[in-house]
Amino acid sequence: MSSSATRVSIEGRAGALEAIIEDPGEAGPSYAIVCHPHPLFGGTMDNKVVTTVARALRETGIPTLRFNFRGVGASAGAFDQGAGETDDAEAVAEWGASRWPDRTLVVAGFSFGGYVALRLAQRRTQQHRQPRFLITIAPAIRLVDASSTAVPQCPWLVVQGDADDVVDPTAVIGWVNSLYPKPQLLVLPGVGHFFHGRLHELRDAVIDAVRSG
Repeated sequence: MSSSATRVSIEGRAGALEAIIEDPGEAGPSYAIVCHPHPLFGGTMDNKVVTTVARALRETGIPTLRFNFRGVGASAGAFDQGAGETDDAEAVAEWGASRWPDRTLVVAGFSFGGYVALRLAQRRTQQHRQPRFLITIAPAIRLVDASSTAVPQCPWLVVQGDADDVVDPTAVIGWVNSLYPKPQLLVLPGVGHFFHGRLHELRDAVIDAVRSG
């Protein structure tokens, strides 16, 4: 399956956002956006986990939009604690909806990007525009207000390594078990935060979840 990468500029609330479209050119029901890790700790749309998730989605026929949050790379603006970054994700999702008007949204994110992906899915659920699917990889749940976690009304996959030294695996597992309806949780033994040497397992998990969801 081939796809060409096209760089585009998407207008966000803080200015232009740098993004890459990769479209396998297949007919299908969805398009996807993939949110990257924390901007203040080197996170970009070229992160290996982000590109792996995007590649997995394309293997199921879904075109993907990776993008840099405000203040990262060529994207305008400055870090905004997740609130502005959720607006960035919304802007990219809306741009995708204009490009693929008959397709539903898949939202994915890694670490800080997983937190943003969850926020966007919650926002859209409240607007009765819930995504087709939500994928959060090692989500930064320390940022989540547990007392007001609205569970998105869509299929939701959480992937977490049990050797993660950035996001506490025990906290993620406890958080997932506290939610209703409960997301699908996949805990990968011996996997650290950046999935070094284990990206193929992440790829397979995303493909399996999307195809079965």
